[in-house]
Amino acid sequence: MYYDGLNDYLKRGGAALAKGPIALVFAEDDAELGTTLRHHLHSGFTSVTVFMSSLFTLPPDLENKVHRVEYDMTVDNALPDAMNAVIEATPNVWMYYCYNAEYLFYPFCETRTVGELLSYHTEERRDSMLAYVVDLYAGDLDKCPNAVSLDDAHLDRSGYYALARSDPANNNYPKERQLDFFGGLRWRYEEHVPVERRKIDRVALFKSKPGLKMRDDHTFDDEEYNTYTCPWHNNLTAAIVSFRTAKALKRNPGSTFDIRSFRWYNSTPFEWHSRQLLDLGLIEPGQWF
Repeated sequence: MYYDGLNDYLKRGGAALAKGPIALVFAEDDAELGTTLRHHLHSGFTSVTVFMSSLFTLPPDLENKVHRVEYDMTVDNALPDAMNAVIEATPNVWMYYCYNAEYLFYPFCETRTVGELLSYHTEERRDSMLAYVVDLYAGDLDKCPNAVSLDDAHLDRSGYYALARSDPANNNYPKERQLDFFGGLRWRYEEHVPVERRKIDRVALFKSKPGLKMRDDHTFDDEEYNTYTCPWHNNLTAAIVSFRTAKALKRNPGSTFDIRSFRWYNSTPFEWHSRQLLDLGLIEPGQWF
């Protein structure tokens, strides 16, 4: 199904938005667009919608499987504006969003669907799930100058940390059950990343509700949505393994010539399996077994 813009999607996209969980993919370029969409279709989302420019081509095998929305991702606040419009038009539905060349992984995702994940999470009285954006990068930039390679993907096995999230409205005291998480390429090459873009936490899975608004830093105006756990025990978390930062660092003229390779002594090949992320402590199963 094709939609000529966001408004057309909200008017005619009832089939895509009627029942969750739904996946919304925002294409900044055409890197691994097909694999991104296929991955999330395989994860069990009820529908997958891609927001993309007419300059990009959708693989033929996906034309009848995903909803395509004509959308310009180069304008300011393109993602939060689109997300807030969808949230307002579609309350009480579980949603997920990501960019192209990003892939959702959660505990036991090889044998359990995202619907099963969110059913359990809902039983724990949670309306949002924290995800960590784990940077992926090609091991050989001479062979893959855009830093994207599924066959030779690497990630950092350490170097992740968290800091208390201060509350300006409360004398900068730490917010309850909220942390700012850092690591990966945004940490190692922080001189090339604006301060406000260095965090790797993202509330990527959430249940929409009337009045809910997404901010441009991937948090919500309902502070409970931004918490990583409930008050009584640890909750599930997910990871979005992402080539996005690596692509940006190699595309940016200010950083590309400073980076000959992203690999360092803490690099390890990515195995494309949730067990590796669990072993590295990058996702949390909570009480779900």
